Amino acid sequence: MPIPRIEPYAMPSELPANRVEWRPDPRRAVLLVHDMQNYFLRAFTPGRSPMVELMANVLALRERCAELGVPVVYSAQPGAQSAEQRGLLLDFWGSGIGADPREAAIADELTPGEGEVLLTKWRYSAFQRTGLAELMAAQGRDQLVVCGVYAHIGVLMTACEAFMRDVQAFVVADAVADFSRRHHEMALTYAAERCAVTTTTTRVSRDLARAVAGV
Repeated sequence: MPIPRIEPYAMPSELPANRVEWRPDPRRAVLLVHDMQNYFLRAFTPGRSPMVELMANVLALRERCAELGVPVVYSAQPGAQSAEQRGLLLDFWGSGIGADPREAAIADELTPGEGEVLLTKWRYSAFQRTGLAELMAAQGRDQLVVCGVYAHIGVLMTACEAFMRDVQAFVVADAVADFSRRHHEMALTYAAERCAVTTTTTRVSRDLARAVAGV
């Protein structure tokens, strides 16, 4: 029932074919750093793939977005939730994050900075019971670049809901991680075929820069 220990695996290097050709634009995009909390990250082996690439690429995305004026939003589940707050998550995952504030905290390397937004997240999708949709609408944003964990759960469900809200989603394949390479690849395939563009950290950075340059 708790999050399983995740064995090291190589970050996927080949992307599935995308059905659409959307490109992120700094004037339209929001970067979502999804659930990069100590509780979820401790399942990975430090210093091994995919953790090494995950952290490096999320940091790189955040830096590039900050440079180009792309809003950065973090999702984080609260600790010590009641059974009522957990709802059906209790049946699948148990009590979740404990009372220790370090478990619920965003990883130190990614501590939200000034001007960045931290949303309290209650369900798989970062749109559910949060102000993400309202935040994006208020700023006239209709693209969501998603990185973080876990690819086949919250990342994928957020991308799916973005699609259903007519928000273009981008799942950054080398800036997400999962329970296994099989789960990781499944999430990328579903996203590419049904609701989002799968891309890489390098491509997102390049596409954002090109949009600024008008290329």
